Amino acid sequence: MYDLADVLPDAELDPGTNVLIAGPPLTGKRRIALDVLAGGADRGDGSIVVTTKDSADKVLEEFAGHVTADSFDVGVVDCVTKQRGIGTVDDDPRIKYASSPVDMTGIGIKLSEFLQEFYETRGLTENRVLLHSVSTLLMYSNLQTVFRFLHVFTGRIQSADALGVYVIDSTAHDDQTMNTLKQLFDAVIEVEESDDESDPEIRTAGLST
Repeated sequence: MYDLADVLPDAELDPGTNVLIAGPPLTGKRRIALDVLAGGADRGDGSIVVTTKDSADKVLEEFAGHVTADSFDVGVVDCVTKQRGIGTVDDDPRIKYASSPVDMTGIGIKLSEFLQEFYETRGLTENRVLLHSVSTLLMYSNLQTVFRFLHVFTGRIQSADALGVYVIDSTAHDDQTMNTLKQLFDAVIEVEESDDESDPEIRTAGLST
């Protein structure tokens, strides 16, 4: 079972669960998603981040700030750096590079490589995977293409008994797009701005607490 200790203290999720975190910009979706991964890292789970917005270096630095454990297993699938053409980059133990957010086949392959390595080589049977962000994928590809990709991606999470966490900017897409994508997920966490500028309000669907 996976817990969401810092975010929803009473929630426990079965292995293979896929959770969508949706909300407007600047409501803390990314922080919540990183907290979910960091909570796992602190108890020895593996962490994999697929980033379509920021470089792997930035993600690793930010993630380390959320984790309290001295050492942790983390891997990043970087879909940004090669697209920006910043020199030549090669995969290393913590970073694998896809050519761009459009390269969905490459993204899937790199994710599978990390999952296999974490499970078989490092002996990590519980792994948490973050895709940040679905909205970026939709900037580069149409809904049908992204839906097919996420269908395969969520299936991989399920078969690996991992926990999948996905972030989307709900205000960047119409209701039809959001409703279509929500079908792929076992649970949805909706983050809304609170009236008094304190912590965001969180509503859940599909989570048993």
